[in-house]
Amino acid sequence: MRLSGLAGCVFGLIALAATMAPPARAADFKPAIVFDEGGRDDHAFNQAAAEGAERFKAETGIDYLSADVSKTVDHEAALRQVAGQGATIIVAVGYAYSAPVETVAKDFPNTEFTVIDGDAMGPNIQTVTMREQEGSYLVGMVAAMASKTGKIGFIGGIDMPLIRKFAAGYKLGALRVNPHIEVVEDHVGVDAQAWDDPTKAEALARHEIHDGADVIYAAAGASGVGVYKAAKEAGTLAIGVDTNQNGLFPGTMLTSMVKRVDVVVEKAFLSAKDGTWTAGPINLGLANGAVGWALDDNNRALISPAMEKRVNAVAQDIIAGRIRVSDYIER
Repeated sequence: MRLSGLAGCVFGLIALAATMAPPARAADFKPAIVFDEGGRDDHAFNQAAAEGAERFKAETGIDYLSADVSKTVDHEAALRQVAGQGATIIVAVGYAYSAPVETVAKDFPNTEFTVIDGDAMGPNIQTVTMREQEGSYLVGMVAAMASKTGKIGFIGGIDMPLIRKFAAGYKLGALRVNPHIEVVEDHVGVDAQAWDDPTKAEALARHEIHDGADVIYAAAGASGVGVYKAAKEAGTLAIGVDTNQNGLFPGTMLTSMVKRVDVVVEKAFLSAKDGTWTAGPINLGLANGAVGWALDDNNRALISPAMEKRVNAVAQDIIAGRIRVSDYIER
């Protein structure tokens, strides 16, 4: 499998050399990861994060602590659970950890905290955000080129700024290919359950398909599986998100917008271990290899050479700065 449209680098921005702490001894180093709603096996955002942690473990032989959010364990409790076990660095997966990290980080000033997709500040807090709109722009182009009806769909988890970045890029990319294309948009819910409700997502997808959408992009965590199932049963196409989901329903998964959360987790652990971890914001995009679109044996038959060439050319224009992808749609 290769990730088309990626720049081939491995997030050099994460290893910023500034105010470096001394490297941690392996015996004293305890990395930890706390997962968001949907759990580590959501086939999407959390799973990608888990893959990065597992790769760090395989490369270094150092195991990691972990905690999940549940009905009895909220985000702050998950953080305190691993912090209380002596975690050296804690990677918090998801925007919902922003406020809890700011609170807990004050009580554990010697622990380093990396929040993915978060907005938090503190002397021991690092935030990593990504330009999801850039990868979504590319899969929007693919969707428009593959659509036969001139109508495509988008299903997000919650209507919120982060998910609007996915939707905006998708729509802009589709419009680049077909200025007259229609893009319908739905959202699974308004609370955390929206990320883990494939039944509701499947119903929304069926409705969009009934109304003529023949390609649907899901940015809804574990709920996305319901979208892919509906597309498979209807004989239409779907687009995965976060991890390469092309293999979930081969033949109807047009592509996946890959968000390299796995590399963020791995690099956060490695930099903390080596003493190169730094607090502050980091923003990554297509030029850093942080996002892209997936092309492999599972979807090769759906992507013509002309489609691949056109999308990759635009990817290079985005990397070079010739195309700037907005993270919102003016209404």
